[in-house]
Amino acid sequence: MIEVLAKLGRGPVFLAGEVLECVITFTNPLSASSTSASSEMLAWASAQIHCQFHASENRVALPPSDGSKHDVQAENETVFVPNRGERGQCILSTPPKILFCDLRLDPGESKSYSYCETLPVDAPPSFRGQSVKYVYKLTIGCQRVNSPIKLLRVPFRVLVLHGLKDYQFPQDEAVAPSNPFLEEEEGLKKDSRLADLATELLMVATSRRSLHLYNISNTRGKVGTFCIFKTVYKIGEDVIGTFNFSEGDIPCLQFSVSLQTEESIQEEFQRRRGQPVSFTVHARHQESCLHTAQSSFSLPIPLSSTPGFTTNVVSLKWRLHFEFVTSGESSGTCLVRGSQSEAITWTGVEQMEVDTFSWDLPIKVLPTNPILASYVSQFSSTNSITI
Repeated sequence: MIEVLAKLGRGPVFLAGEVLECVITFTNPLSASSTSASSEMLAWASAQIHCQFHASENRVALPPSDGSKHDVQAENETVFVPNRGERGQCILSTPPKILFCDLRLDPGESKSYSYCETLPVDAPPSFRGQSVKYVYKLTIGCQRVNSPIKLLRVPFRVLVLHGLKDYQFPQDEAVAPSNPFLEEEEGLKKDSRLADLATELLMVATSRRSLHLYNISNTRGKVGTFCIFKTVYKIGEDVIGTFNFSEGDIPCLQFSVSLQTEESIQEEFQRRRGQPVSFTVHARHQESCLHTAQSSFSLPIPLSSTPGFTTNVVSLKWRLHFEFVTSGESSGTCLVRGSQSEAITWTGVEQMEVDTFSWDLPIKVLPTNPILASYVSQFSSTNSITI
């Protein structure tokens, strides 16, 4: 029996273009029945990254697949096929890397191997939507002599930041920022600078603030104004906005604001022409606001959500969806004088004519630092099997 343990060193979330590093440890556990003849042998072990694409047959007309040869190979248990038994199509895979050949482990002995691979910068992001899914996994395959291959899968999440693909690193390393006290390999140095560049780009894009004012009105007149200070956010931030109803001609009885994503299939892959898009609500604020001069809301963008993106099959966009309920009358309350005393009490009317209307404000949502997103990831950094 051999225990195989795979651990992602930095966590289960990465930016496309970064280097994924995983340490795989093979151990022959020491037990009470172990003897000097209890050595274990493995013929080989290999590792590979792949991305599986799965689409709803009711909503998406699947693009042609060229992976039929993998289905044939899957019948042969002596061939390393990382996506064997997985649903959907394998749309991305890195070249397999051999970790070792002919490994012998004595009782209590263990050996570790480091696997490093650069995630393609033009890869699609991890996404689990209503119509399509993009799922990433690192698969380690190992085999005993004359035995079937055993697969250990480590799922992880990929975030995509546009702009990294076109960035050119300085050719002169002397002018590039570096730490003279650390000896870094070229790949790790570039990966570190890539993460720093991503953080800088995100900070610049989401720190710009400018006042955006919108008049809220319907066919009968002005209801109020809405103010928001920026329309570009990172996942994990809060979307904050304020309302001013004091200058409105039409009383607003109630409003609601929803933070939504809009998942639309590209026209050439739609199952039915003109089929509706899918909406997902991530946060919602609702408030009664009759006789309220000013109000505000704060909606958190979940760290586990997917930033906006576009592929050849699907597009994901973010928006704020507003719904307003306004009064059809000039006054929303009436005075009722008590019969036993001279006190005046305020009561709500039993019936009121109302109008409703909605409004959508597009916003842009970008990724965040992958280390921060790792804290709330549903994936574990460590997976293991026994063979």
